[in-house]
Amino acid sequence: MIADGAAHTLEIGLGYAISTLFICEGLIENGGGGRHVAIDPFQDGSLLSDQTLFGGAGVRTLQRAGVRSLVELYDEGSEIVLPRLLSAGKTFDFAFVDGSHRFENVFLDLVFCARLLTAGATVFVDDTHLPSVAHAVGYCTSNLGWVVETTEAEADETWSVLRTGPADLLRRGYSEFTPW
Repeated sequence: MIADGAAHTLEIGLGYAISTLFICEGLIENGGGGRHVAIDPFQDGSLLSDQTLFGGAGVRTLQRAGVRSLVELYDEGSEIVLPRLLSAGKTFDFAFVDGSHRFENVFLDLVFCARLLTAGATVFVDDTHLPSVAHAVGYCTSNLGWVVETTEAEADETWSVLRTGPADLLRRGYSEFTPW
């Protein structure tokens, strides 16, 4: 992200905001003029709420670190927010995907990322050791020209860093499909 000079970043799954802190650090290092969009239906943005999975912990982390103003938070599902961002003409240089781990959700997240990210952008996908996540990544590498730059593992968790393919692959013929 830093090496690519990313200024507009996207994150699906804010959680406790640990990854978000690193992304914000990268935005600051890249000149500080960037903006981070985070999507998490389990963050309500309220410091008083304990009705969500994370109870606003991610938002508190960002406030305590002094980077809350860099983050535009959507507390809805990515399947709702990503089409709106696409309709609004938003584009991003980097994406961190760590939301729902159900195949259909990861698949939609990555397909929308293919349309929202600039060609050659970096996509960090967490939990690629899970078959549902690995299959969604497999679709992108087999059909959208994405390249796996690295896959790393620590303990029982695996993640992959991918590079998006050329935009023209999004306009391929309907019969052009490669099973993965």
